[in-house]
Amino acid sequence: MRQAIGEMLAMAVAMAVSPIPIIAVVLLLVGPNGKRKGVAYVIGSVTSTAIVGGILIVVGAGAASKGGGGPSTGVSAFKLVLGVVLLALAAKQWRGRPLGDDDPVMPAWMGRLDGFGTAKALAAGVVLNVFNPKNLLFIVAGAAAVAGAGAPGNQEAAAWALFCAIAAIGVTTPVVIVYATGDNSTELLDRLKSWLVRYSGVIMAVVLLLIGAKLLGDGIAGL
Repeated sequence: MRQAIGEMLAMAVAMAVSPIPIIAVVLLLVGPNGKRKGVAYVIGSVTSTAIVGGILIVVGAGAASKGGGGPSTGVSAFKLVLGVVLLALAAKQWRGRPLGDDDPVMPAWMGRLDGFGTAKALAAGVVLNVFNPKNLLFIVAGAAAVAGAGAPGNQEAAAWALFCAIAAIGVTTPVVIVYATGDNSTELLDRLKSWLVRYSGVIMAVVLLLIGAKLLGDGIAGL
């Protein structure tokens, strides 16, 4: 189980530093009723991670319990394929980064976040988490690591709770900053948003490269 937790934590950290969900929660926080909407967004994000990953772990653990050497080979093959996908995404992110003094292009949906209410903020937390292809891949890989360990259910639940807590650090930190500093947080959040928008492509390219290379290596070693 220790090895599985080590693999899982790498995916959780990758989710924690994923820029797009952090930018979204910052935009919600600086708008009207920002604190309430920020909390709703975090609840949607964390809950969706817990549910989707929990389902994947139950399904994966059920498959692993059927015994035989197949599951181990299947998990290794899955890691290899996932590693290749992440490396391809890393290359795409790197090619799409702003060059020189070019202004980064913000997605159109970001401009609509100011008009979101609490319910839409919660839904945004779900959508930008489990319907974000990169985050979903990290959730799938993390859940596969936990399910593949073949540990008792209570240990799997504890491991996945740890994953959810670490993965949520990125979107939770801006909310904590707002509650801790109040109006003084506005300038800090604006600077954070601008920095993340400019360098989000580079950040994700590096994260995807590292995680993809690790999964690729693990998959090749296990086959």
